[in-house]
Amino acid sequence: MKTILKLAAVSLALSLGALPAKAGAVLDRVKAAGDLKVATDANWAPQSFVNANNELDGFDVDIAKEIGKRIGVKVEFVTPGWDIITAGNWVGRWDMHVGSMTPTKKRAEIFDFPAVYYYTPAAVAVHKDSKATSLADLEGKVIGATSTSTFEAYAKRDLTLDAAGAPAFEYKLNPKEVHSYENSTTAFDDLRLGDGVRIDAVVSSLPSINDAIKAGYPIKQVGDPVFYEPLAIAIEHGDSEFSASIATAVKAMKEDGTLSTLSKKWYGVDYSVTK
Repeated sequence: MKTILKLAAVSLALSLGALPAKAGAVLDRVKAAGDLKVATDANWAPQSFVNANNELDGFDVDIAKEIGKRIGVKVEFVTPGWDIITAGNWVGRWDMHVGSMTPTKKRAEIFDFPAVYYYTPAAVAVHKDSKATSLADLEGKVIGATSTSTFEAYAKRDLTLDAAGAPAFEYKLNPKEVHSYENSTTAFDDLRLGDGVRIDAVVSSLPSINDAIKAGYPIKQVGDPVFYEPLAIAIEHGDSEFSASIATAVKAMKEDGTLSTLSKKWYGVDYSVTK
């Protein structure tokens, strides 16, 4: 009988070990350590970038810091590649992603999206010497976009925006080829070499295009924004209490005007509300 009970106990322990972390496990760990690890991009101004003081800065960085403050912990940033972040299986390397991720049904298979914190227009940039005056002029051209992003999906005519609050859109590009990049900045770097030298246009967020123009890139926007996307905080499945704490923080930030203030600080426009 003792042997049977021991075997049953071992079996139960193994079964419990195979289950996902109980609700609150991540939040408890974060609060116990006093440290919230946040993944974001180190090269995507004005959302997130390394400033002159060699520190991460930008809209997404400020949002993450504010969430950490309201939860009651300090924030530590890590900067893995976008494709690594969106692949999931973070295994504790970071706790939360604040990097302008669009919530979709496919991504929801991996992530929880506690809160949408702003909406941004996506647009198309060309070299300043381009003769294109409309998106129709880019028919059959080579388009650049960040790998596994909504911008790339749009360029490939395979974009699904199924999150609440996402406005309808139409495909206005029909490229010959789509080149994938690690981030928008590297795509802009190729575009700045000249019209059609490597690529003819880049699909990216309008704020990033405008920031590149301010930084001296010889590019310009062509046509109107091609779609507007809701952008959300992302965490992996398994901790409803952690999700709720983030949702509460972002809700308070919206109600007290913090989201609006930070948006105007970095973009000059209130992107915390839809167009």
